[in-house]
Amino acid sequence: MRLSSFKSVVSKYDVIFFDAFGVLKTHDTLIPGIGRTFEYLREHKKDFYVLTNDASRSPQDLADSYHRLGLYDIVPNSIISSGMLARDYLALKVDGGTVAYLGTEKSAHYLEILGLKTLPIGELNLDFAHEVNALVLLDDEGFDWNRDLSKTVNLLRRRNIPVIVANTDRYYPMSSHSVSIAIGAVATMIEDIVGKHFIRFGKPDAQMFIFAHEQVKNHSNVSKKKILMVGDTLHTDILGGNKFGLDTVLVLTGNTQPKEAEVKIHTTGIIPTYVCQSAVV
Repeated sequence: MRLSSFKSVVSKYDVIFFDAFGVLKTHDTLIPGIGRTFEYLREHKKDFYVLTNDASRSPQDLADSYHRLGLYDIVPNSIISSGMLARDYLALKVDGGTVAYLGTEKSAHYLEILGLKTLPIGELNLDFAHEVNALVLLDDEGFDWNRDLSKTVNLLRRRNIPVIVANTDRYYPMSSHSVSIAIGAVATMIEDIVGKHFIRFGKPDAQMFIFAHEQVKNHSNVSKKKILMVGDTLHTDILGGNKFGLDTVLVLTGNTQPKEAEVKIHTTGIIPTYVCQSAVV
């Protein structure tokens, strides 16, 4: 497997879409040297956006998490979150009643800015299940995995309501040696139990890339040929970028480890345009 220089790759494009976890940062620190990449992007006047399936916090909170680590180039307007897509869907489809959710109070931001009445699953009394008109799965934290997942199943046994999954990720990296289960995997488990199909937003679905394409500011008529998608996961970042017609870079600092990258590419048939050690120039 041939590795390309990220600097030589990124120089060919006007707009860069980055995944977050495993590309720019881990759960608690930045990828070493990633600040140099944003210095390069500024110097060469390239637009960039962070496309993340992280619906656990608002764009402001997500930007603040980078600022606390010393990376100030990422601002709320440069973040495209799957939570935004879930928000837009709810604005169109849910007129009233209560929207229950799995996640943290911060993740409920996407619901509350619509003026919807929100209720964490942990506070739901199933005797009043008839008041719930939608359920949103936002984050893998903020609830009791035993009690509240069981309550979620029983809510869906009683109510035929739309279920929106605002993060399709099944897991995310905690370190170079470990991962944590994400809400996308929780959603799949609940789907199997209740025998229903949920509405999912996030990579690799096209809506995420359409939404991001519409947000490009400084290159408003940019061709897809001049946009690069950078990710660490074949089944979300690379597959989604490929399906949308973008060139893609698989980096080996997150979910796809160097020792397994070639085998995974061969067995999945998901082929990135380039493979780079990292997104550092």
